[in-house]
Amino acid sequence: MHCFSFDIETIPDTEFGRRNWDLEGLSDADVGTAMTFMQQQKTGSEFLALHMHRIVAISVAFRSGDGFRVWSLGDRDSNEAEIIQRFFDGIDKYTPELVSWNGSGFDLPVLHYRALLHGVQAPRYWEMGDDDRDFRYNNYLSRFHWRHIDLMDVLAAFQMRGRAPLDEIAVMLGFPGKLGMSGGKVWECWLDGGIDDIRNYCETDVLNTYLVYLRFEFMRGRLDQARLDREYKLVRTTLRDMRQPHLDEFLDAWQ
Repeated sequence: MHCFSFDIETIPDTEFGRRNWDLEGLSDADVGTAMTFMQQQKTGSEFLALHMHRIVAISVAFRSGDGFRVWSLGDRDSNEAEIIQRFFDGIDKYTPELVSWNGSGFDLPVLHYRALLHGVQAPRYWEMGDDDRDFRYNNYLSRFHWRHIDLMDVLAAFQMRGRAPLDEIAVMLGFPGKLGMSGGKVWECWLDGGIDDIRNYCETDVLNTYLVYLRFEFMRGRLDQARLDREYKLVRTTLRDMRQPHLDEFLDAWQ
């Protein structure tokens, strides 16, 4: 079994904002401010519609065979099209079980729109059983299938009122949760040139998601206590060996 726990970080698509609202001549910061203001006037919330987001980081926690790895796709200078293509190439290569927190409600729809924009092909991801019958009743797009597990959706029993933030569930379970950064700070951090901080934050978010996933697998009987402990040990050992400050901080905060 190959498992991809994934997370994305986004900023306003200021290029779209300039075209859609005739905002040529304004800085990215001013276009972003205008976009959120108009969204607030329209909906009462500053949170942009999903097609107005631009992806700046995708991080993955990958469990396969005897190994575990966590990283951000591409490098700090990779463009959006490249990191999206790398994500879907991984699905084409491994046909993994995807794991997310609110992936159905946010990450995947944003990935769809941005892949559409950049002409990214993802035949395995979009397989619905026409070429591979195994996907007819278990594919990445259907809500109640298991190739993509949106933990937020599943744990809420698919009920809106049952949904909870990843940070709070992670802390409840003794995992680090967010460490001084949040999705609401990504735009400001981007404007300040903080792409490395954004990628590091995305990696810790995906680690929280993966650790919650392990507890979920234990709860539904796919891991026993001994196997769960071994999985935790593998994650701890991997992070320790990577010797990166943000991962060391994560380890220190993990009870």
